[in-house]
Amino acid sequence: MYKIMSPAEAVGIIKDGDCICVNSFVGIENPVEIHEAIYERFKETGSPKNLTIISSAGFGLWDEDRNAESYIREGAVDKLICGHFGAMLSTKKLVLEDRFEAYNLPLGCISHAIRAQAGGIPGALSKVGLDIFVDPRIEGPGINNISNDKELVKLVDVDGEEFLYYKLPKIDIALIKGTAADRRGNISFDDMYMSGDALSICQAAKANGGKVIVQVDKLVRKPSRPRNAIIPGCLVDAIVVVEQEPLGSGYEALTGSFEIPSGQWDMWVEIIERLSSSHRQNSVVADIIGKRATKELSEGDIVNIGIGIPETVSKYAKEQGILDKVTLTVESGGVGGFPASGPVFGAMIGAASVYDMANQFDLYNNGGLDICFMGGLEVDQYGNVNAHRGEGAYAGIGGFANITAKTPTVVFCLSFTAKGLFVEEENGKIEIVQEGRIPKFVEKVHSISFSGKRALQNGQKVLYVTERCVFELTKDGLKLIEVYPGIDKERDILSQLPFPVIS
Repeated sequence: MYKIMSPAEAVGIIKDGDCICVNSFVGIENPVEIHEAIYERFKETGSPKNLTIISSAGFGLWDEDRNAESYIREGAVDKLICGHFGAMLSTKKLVLEDRFEAYNLPLGCISHAIRAQAGGIPGALSKVGLDIFVDPRIEGPGINNISNDKELVKLVDVDGEEFLYYKLPKIDIALIKGTAADRRGNISFDDMYMSGDALSICQAAKANGGKVIVQVDKLVRKPSRPRNAIIPGCLVDAIVVVEQEPLGSGYEALTGSFEIPSGQWDMWVEIIERLSSSHRQNSVVADIIGKRATKELSEGDIVNIGIGIPETVSKYAKEQGILDKVTLTVESGGVGGFPASGPVFGAMIGAASVYDMANQFDLYNNGGLDICFMGGLEVDQYGNVNAHRGEGAYAGIGGFANITAKTPTVVFCLSFTAKGLFVEEENGKIEIVQEGRIPKFVEKVHSISFSGKRALQNGQKVLYVTERCVFELTKDGLKLIEVYPGIDKERDILSQLPFPVIS
């Protein structure tokens, strides 16, 4: 039977050496007060220590002193396994200082490995990750010099086919954020942006003899309708009630509290960006790339659009009258709305459906999308893309590897150079006024997020759309298939490439 506890009482359940699995998505749906109670207990007693933390999409608030950042920084954690580190501002720096073991696995592969553990299966098989950094033959999932766990990802053969086998440590503690607990302890997620892996995490913890701690906004007497109770009360050990400030009409638009017609998406995007101080890409370079990339969309497509420059595809899809004729999706489980960005990335405006994250990655892993638009840090002569690791910086792969692994058409949206690039467009002609200092097309990428070789084997169409030209991946390398008006092919493109292309 569950018990109502204070944050301090609830974290007393956690023991030294426990493996904690957090249900969150980058900067949203974090059980903040529970994390901060862990820090207070650790600061006062030195316990819990030697923790392992797993999170499919990472956990953070874009604030170095909030959520789990403090107790990670103070040494309570020995090992982190995450799909994304972007919102964990101090943690992602400490990772590169070898302060603790840290591993980066594709977001969807962590999600599926959690679900497997919930069903009594040690791990999950996947073709996602083959021939990219996480493949043990390439680099493996360890981020820093002390991260050498060989059990997390293994190359295996099943009936003559190669797979990667993802196996997580056994989960002892589930940390969950929900909306409400009814008098039976059932947890609903009505005011949440997503449910993520919540149920699977709880099932895995209980299967391992562990404990489930859920933070909710309120208690309600009336039992939830069965379909709305994401976590049944029989799985819950501790319920922590932390009353939240009202979301406000802007954020309520992300919870599905009311219907938003597609024609009103722009209005709500503006409201939410104003509330969250988030601003979408708005530059000549991004607009040129987004306008050209949008030409690859077809009516009826099921789509994923990445953050950054790819977000401009949404803008031009609307201008061209096709946005309401395609179905957008987001990794956290949303389908059929408009993805939000910035601090609320993972939520959707006007979603038609929001289901468990593992189900979303079933769709992605099996080629259920028609097309995706992704960003990139580097591209090499083999069509490989690095999108997760910069020089001296680490964000993580997130859902990128799952989304690009089998989608029939993959469109990378990136500038030709970075840091100082200045471009003008007038009367349909492009002028490179100032070249960027850092080339994005390189002889060899720093780390592989997307494998050109694997894409060719899969028969995928792969385009690289820049502000001056478009390349396509072929069996003989990159082919220059389009040069924009005003661009000098030799001066602005070929002479700047460190490798030959077909032109």
